[in-house]
Amino acid sequence: MSAVPNSPHDDILRLRVTAKDPETLRALLHDTRPDVGGRPHVEEDGRIGIDVYATADRIPALEREGITVTTVGNASEAGRTAQAEVGSGDRFAPADAVPRGLADKISG
Repeated sequence: MSAVPNSPHDDILRLRVTAKDPETLRALLHDTRPDVGGRPHVEEDGRIGIDVYATADRIPALEREGITVTTVGNASEAGRTAQAEVGSGDRFAPADAVPRGLADKISG
C-alpha cells in the first residue's frame, strides 16, 4: 500500500507561499495550519516565503490579500516516479543463498 495518493485530484502539491511581511505570513500559517517544508526565507524584494504542501482544493484558503501562492511542483507525482524506480524483492539475498535444512553451527 502506497502513502502517495493515486488520484490526481488528491495529489499533494508543493506550493511557494510568499507574503508581504512576516506578520502576514505568520497569520496565514496560524489560520490555515498547512504542512510546511523548511523554514521561511526572505526573497530579494524583501517579501518572506515558505514552501507549503497541500492539495489543490486547499489553495483558495491560502490565497488572501498580501499573499502570493505559486505552484512549484506535484510532490505526489514525484513520489510515484521515485517509487517506480525501486525494484521488488531482496537484492542482497540471491535465491540460491537462502539457508535450508538443519546444520551445525561451526565456530571460528
